[in-house]
Amino acid sequence: MRARRWGRRGLLVAVAATLVLSVSAAARSAVPGTPAPPRLPAVKAGTLDARYAVMRASIAASARAAHRIGDRDRERHLHELAAPGRNFLSFRADGDGQAVEVLGDLAAARRIAVLVPGSDTTIDTFDYLGSRRASLGGGARALHDELRRVSRTPVAVVAWYGYRAPRTMSRDVVSTARATEGGGRLQRLLEELRAVHPAARVTLLCHSYGSAVCGSAVGGMDRAASSSLAGLAVFGSPGMGVESAADLSGVPVWAGRGARDWIAGAPHISLSAFGGTLGFGADPVSGSFGAEPFAAGNGGHSDYLAPGSLPLHNLALIAAGRTSEVSRG
Repeated sequence: MRARRWGRRGLLVAVAATLVLSVSAAARSAVPGTPAPPRLPAVKAGTLDARYAVMRASIAASARAAHRIGDRDRERHLHELAAPGRNFLSFRADGDGQAVEVLGDLAAARRIAVLVPGSDTTIDTFDYLGSRRASLGGGARALHDELRRVSRTPVAVVAWYGYRAPRTMSRDVVSTARATEGGGRLQRLLEELRAVHPAARVTLLCHSYGSAVCGSAVGGMDRAASSSLAGLAVFGSPGMGVESAADLSGVPVWAGRGARDWIAGAPHISLSAFGGTLGFGADPVSGSFGAEPFAAGNGGHSDYLAPGSLPLHNLALIAAGRTSEVSRG
């Protein structure tokens, strides 16, 4: 009981600190003149190229809007997203933005990995978050390369920044509110993927706060909706908002944590406070949670998708369906 009381006290202290610091971490304002989101065809195999073209034009228009007001950082990031050969299912530039990138041929893929990122993801950090390998875009490219190497069937990776990711130094990062909202959006993406290729096997790969988003999405599915999911893997997770893998609609769950990941010190509790829920419940890497462990190496919180790393290889094997070859944690 004493450890539990101290865990709650520590979490409430963290909340109090982030309430003070959240002003400096507020989301950026929308770029004036940013074009309204375009009307898009429904996501289907036959509409993907048209949708990618509309998104590419929208990103370029948003870059021009950033240029007009002298926002050189946003302009530079948007030019990177609009580079030839990059394909986006969705994009918007207001505030922190939204971007869902596809790597590979989504219509032909028999195995699809959906990469769900954690806090501090924005369209400005999509390709660079401290380092390229720590970013969603960089991690997705490394994962796509490794997945193509280990898979025996056509593959695709979806880099899904489709929710309002919290900032690390904000009260939202210790609350489930954005995970719950993001979980509904992630469910809609999975419906779209089923419309593109009903027979494809989809695996969710969820980092840090993104694991709570995945927990919300999968925990809220019925068995019929979750049947297209081959599995779910969390890494660097503070918790999934559920108490055990059995709460996740029968989907196979994997969990790993690097030896130097600071998230190991997070209190694994869940309590009602400030009109919502603080904390994310049980530790997914604990034996009592019931997830299959995978070896995540000696790295830190941002190292799981580093090219050539052990966790990247294991995550690719999980997404490829070669789970008997995954090295255990």
